[in-house]
Amino acid sequence: MQQPARAKLVVKWHQAAEEQIELRYNPTELSFDKGAQIAEIAIPGLDAPLLQYVRGQAERLTLELFFDTTEDGMAAGVRGAKSVTEQTDRIYQLIKIEPARHAPPVCEFVWNDKFPGASLSTVAAGATGNQNRNGFPCIVENVRQRFTLFSPDGVPLRATLTVTLREFRRLDQQKKQINPHSPDRTQAHVVQRGDTLSAIAARAYGRPDDWRAIATANGIEDPRRLTPGQTLAVPPIR
Repeated sequence: MQQPARAKLVVKWHQAAEEQIELRYNPTELSFDKGAQIAEIAIPGLDAPLLQYVRGQAERLTLELFFDTTEDGMAAGVRGAKSVTEQTDRIYQLIKIEPARHAPPVCEFVWNDKFPGASLSTVAAGATGNQNRNGFPCIVENVRQRFTLFSPDGVPLRATLTVTLREFRRLDQQKKQINPHSPDRTQAHVVQRGDTLSAIAARAYGRPDDWRAIATANGIEDPRRLTPGQTLAVPPIR
């Protein structure tokens, strides 16, 4: 029988080697929470305000992790029960500050290549660009520990941790993934080998038939003759 894939937290310590914390028991639920900040623009006389997208909000992943050391025994005495905190403290330490970084370590929760969000680039013909993912880069935002079983000596043997992870992405990563386009502003495009005006218009405007606006703005008489390396102005269109 094939063993199930183990979920794990990959810890990217600032001054230590990368650590992989493999979970002995996989979580039974994953709860994602992603929102957007929307501003309301009130205009007198309208039935409802206009909505303006301001920015995305950091996504949160909440999961419950189960830990149990009763298989190692529950007897009293020095050689008896093994404390479950030897496992739970590995998770709890991820919310503590690294002295050299002055912040908790950056982590990534991974399980398999079918992670929620892995298919974003194939949805709606790639409308969301390359923002797909195979894991959840994050920092640990909250850890709630609940110990539910103890040995006769009071050694904790069983625990459930509710862990909240907050999405973490650097600025350069986000700019590369989003690759924003603004059809209402003039842009510059460096011609690559194989480029056509219709392909450039499709990327800039979402409509390849609007290539004439680019041709007019750059004085191009023959749209089939583009020189690799030349810079084209991509004007706004209405």
